[in-house]
Amino acid sequence: MNAMVDLRALVTGASSGIGAAYARALRQRGERLVLVARRADRLQDLARELGGEPHALVLPLDLAALGAAEALQGALDAKGIGVDCLVNNAGLGHTAPFAAQRPETIRAMLDVNVRAVVELVRVFLPGMRSRGRGRIVNVASNAAFQPVPYLAVYAATKSFVLSFTESLAEELRGTGIQVQALCPGITATEFLEVAGTHDGLLVTRMPMMTPAQVAEASLRGLDRGRVRVVAGWTNRLVGFVVQRLAPRSLARRVAAQLYRPRGGARG
Repeated sequence: MNAMVDLRALVTGASSGIGAAYARALRQRGERLVLVARRADRLQDLARELGGEPHALVLPLDLAALGAAEALQGALDAKGIGVDCLVNNAGLGHTAPFAAQRPETIRAMLDVNVRAVVELVRVFLPGMRSRGRGRIVNVASNAAFQPVPYLAVYAATKSFVLSFTESLAEELRGTGIQVQALCPGITATEFLEVAGTHDGLLVTRMPMMTPAQVAEASLRGLDRGRVRVVAGWTNRLVGFVVQRLAPRSLARRVAAQLYRPRGGARG
C-alpha cells in the first residue's frame, strides 16, 4: 500500500519569503510539492512557476483555524498523497509592547506558531513512521535563544518550537526520520513589514540573508543530519555570544533596544 502513495514535500507559508524559497529549492531537488498558505493567488502563481500539477499542488488554508491540520490531512488522503517531508514554515509576528497588543493578534500567533506546528507534526508523523523514513523541518528563529521585549509572544513561540523540535529529534533517533529546527536571523522578506520590525535598529543595522540562502542552509543541514541549523555565520556568532557569553539580563536589555518600535506602541 505504501508504494502506491504519492509522496510529497508539504511546505506551509509557501506564498512568499522563506516558504516560497523552500518550495523552489525542493522542486530543484526533484521533489513534488504541496503548497499551503492563506493566499491562493500567490500559491497559484508559484505553482505555475514550478510546473503546475503534478509537480505542485495548491491547498489554500488558514492554519490558525481549529481543525486545520486534520482538514489538510483529509484532503491529501482523498487524493492518495502522503507527506514524507514536512516544512512547518508558516509563522506570524507582531512588534509592540505586550500590553498594547490585541487579544486576537496574540491568539493568532499562538495558533499558527505553536498549535499548528504541533498538530501538523502529529497528523503526518504516523505515516512517516510506518514507512520508516521522513523529514520534518520546523522553522524557529534566532529569537528563540533569548527573551525579546516588544516581540515577547513571537520569541516565546519560537523558543517553544526549538525545544519541541529538539525533543522530537531525540525521540525519533534511529527511526529513519530526520528532524530539524531552522533558526534564521533577519531575512529579507515581507514578514519584517507585516510584523512591524522593519524599522528597528537590528533590521536597519544588521546584514540580511535572502530567503533562498536560508532555505539552502536548511536543506544542506538536512543532508548532514543536523538537528539545529542557524543560518548564516553572523547569526551563529550572535547566537554564541547571547547563549554563552552575555548575562541573561544584558541580553534582554540589548534586545529591547534593538527591537523597540521607533514609531511608538502598536496595537
